[in-house]
Amino acid sequence: MELRQLRYLAAIAEHGNLGRAAKALYVSQPALSYALKGLEAELGVRLFDRTPAGVEQTAAGADVLDAAAAALAAADEVAAAAERHRTGGVLRVGFEASGAGELTTRARAEFARRRPGVRVVPKRFDWGGEAAALREGAVDAAFVWLPADLTGCESVLVRTEPRVLGVPAGHRLAHRDAVSVLETNAEPLMWTDKAPREWVDWWAVNPRPDGSEPRWGPKNDNVEEMLEQVAEGAAVCFAPESMAAYYARPDLVWVPLADAEPLRVALAWRAGNPLAEDFAAVVCSLL
Repeated sequence: MELRQLRYLAAIAEHGNLGRAAKALYVSQPALSYALKGLEAELGVRLFDRTPAGVEQTAAGADVLDAAAAALAAADEVAAAAERHRTGGVLRVGFEASGAGELTTRARAEFARRRPGVRVVPKRFDWGGEAAALREGAVDAAFVWLPADLTGCESVLVRTEPRVLGVPAGHRLAHRDAVSVLETNAEPLMWTDKAPREWVDWWAVNPRPDGSEPRWGPKNDNVEEMLEQVAEGAAVCFAPESMAAYYARPDLVWVPLADAEPLRVALAWRAGNPLAEDFAAVVCSLL
């Protein structure tokens, strides 16, 4: 068994389709299928059931993938430890979408100025993925959108920002100075099944102030997919205010949400990592 095979498993599980996983891995689909069959034969269990739409994890596959994720995280830690000695240090900083706004970039730049011998590596994750990456050791610190599971991590609140409604240009709410969450009840709302349910419900304001549930619209796996579907009129989305600056485009309008709880962003880091603790000190000095 090789780490390469475990990374293949992780990609197949993430994409749920051999073709998409092969594309992400830059290998051919037949080669990926052959590697999967070989690993299943080596382990003596079926890891995925093939379906017309792609693949689905078996019960054995789910257990194996959990163990594979831990093994890959441990391997990344080995590589990071070697990198620290080879280059004088490396700090992997996770974030999603607009992170903590301009603080994300300022903090990395200031840390690099103070610690020129340390290489700062930004790592972007899709919805809710930065917290899991931190817990699993794939990054040393992360700007985390709350709510999130930060078990085993140190954290400090570093930013709050209002939320906004994203609509296509020409939408009935696009001209408003602000809107209430209840005014969006009739609109299909973008959502994802890739993030923890608590995170999804918080972003969707579910339940709504009147006790109703959002009208769920199309799913998306990342910010680019979400914005494309909003721009074409398939749904609306809720986002942090910084998205209006980081993802400005002529076919989208961002309208303040007057009564939605603001986003809280935490800097979290793995306890016992001196570089991560130094980075946290730099971030706090910039607040």
